[in-house]
Amino acid sequence: MRITKLKYLLGVLIVIGMFACKNKSDKKEAAHVFKGLYSLGPEAKIFKDCADGHEYWVTDSSKQLELKYGQLVPFEKPNEPVYVEAEGKIVTSDKNDDGGHKGEEGYNNTLIVTKIITITKDIPKGCKL
Repeated sequence: MRITKLKYLLGVLIVIGMFACKNKSDKKEAAHVFKGLYSLGPEAKIFKDCADGHEYWVTDSSKQLELKYGQLVPFEKPNEPVYVEAEGKIVTSDKNDDGGHKGEEGYNNTLIVTKIITITKDIPKGCKL
């Protein structure tokens, strides 16, 4: 009888351990680095990926992208592109995050920037406007 209870307890502990390990690994997602052109204007926050040319609406959860953009581009020249390398993720745009829906055409996807790696006015030759 005592051995049966011990086996049962051991089984329960193994199952709990498996779920605990699974949850820890699910939380660690590899950050994706995006490289492209970012422009900011009165009605637009747009990122154009250098690799494939896709354009995305931008949400800045790092709270640094707009600040650093403003330090590089004069206030009088909105929408001037700068080169950005940033960690983030792509999500489907919804009307609550704006996604460019105020204009005639919206963006299907939004780039959520979580960390700025590089931001510069020097645009690499492989990255076209």
